[in-house]
Amino acid sequence: MGKRPTILDVAKKAGVSKSTVSLVLQNSSLVKQQTRDQVTEAMEALGYVYNRSAAGLRGAASGLIGLIINDLRNPFFTEFAASAQMEFARKGYSTVIANTDEDPDIQSQVIDSMIEHGVSAFVISPAYGEDAGAFDRIARAGIPTMQVLRQLDDRTDLFPFASHNYASGGELATKHLLDQGCRKIAFVGGLQDRAITNERMSGYRAVMAANTRTVQIFHGRPSRAFGRDIALRIRQEHPDLEAVVCFSDLVALGLMSGLAEAGVRVGEDIRIVGFDDIEESSLVYPRLSSVRCDSKRFGTHAAEAMLAWIVDGKRPPDTKRYEVELIRRQTSLGLDP
Repeated sequence: MGKRPTILDVAKKAGVSKSTVSLVLQNSSLVKQQTRDQVTEAMEALGYVYNRSAAGLRGAASGLIGLIINDLRNPFFTEFAASAQMEFARKGYSTVIANTDEDPDIQSQVIDSMIEHGVSAFVISPAYGEDAGAFDRIARAGIPTMQVLRQLDDRTDLFPFASHNYASGGELATKHLLDQGCRKIAFVGGLQDRAITNERMSGYRAVMAANTRTVQIFHGRPSRAFGRDIALRIRQEHPDLEAVVCFSDLVALGLMSGLAEAGVRVGEDIRIVGFDDIEESSLVYPRLSSVRCDSKRFGTHAAEAMLAWIVDGKRPPDTKRYEVELIRRQTSLGLDP
């Protein structure tokens, strides 16, 4: 007996995408008649039979949540994803987790695949990009979807957004460094013109302006490698810099490594505050001061909000931001005697 043809076989024979075949099977009005005929002819030629009962089991009642994350290599996002997944599991829901690696094309592919597999809901920390079509397809499919930590689509009436009060975090970090006697303070990390960079940087800018201090900004990828590289540049070109607010803890950890290599004592010669308060911040030496966003608790809250939506019909607010706190440690307070 030969292998039973699949939806991928139909798509290949008809010369269309798997998503298009799925739309034809769902009798979607979005597909042109000519394309519909091509798909139908391919199914007949292959002897493809659509199992509607099986498809129904993959539908909204399947209890499957699509959790799409922009960068699972970053411990901040990993902790969020793990926490959300555990909360869904406690309530009897399974989770499909995908890492898009900051690639909007991969993000689009993952979303299409999860739609086809009938997820009940999406929780998405999006990769930035120009393609809004993926969210349009989610809207057409009528799948409840939350944007978290980053906002890509402005239609929060369709795709509610939840995150942290990043502007407040930037203010807390900068005020703290000023209180420590620092006057020449820079902001390091974050890609230019990204919403998340502007949010984290806005608090720094506001406090520096209020205290008539000169702003210094060094943009770059939020990575250890960038932090280390910029440390050497700062040491050479800005030896009088007294303190740094970092876009993320990863940038701060790289900065600490580079400064140590250059013979600069972090916590004494220069003060540093990171952002996110990942676990490693409290384990390195000197211990890293950081704006705590509590990604673990946030993951639980996000899952609870989504479950209330799909189970009880209680939709999340269009926008919700959770408060942050500054954790003061050696890199800004100074080294222990």
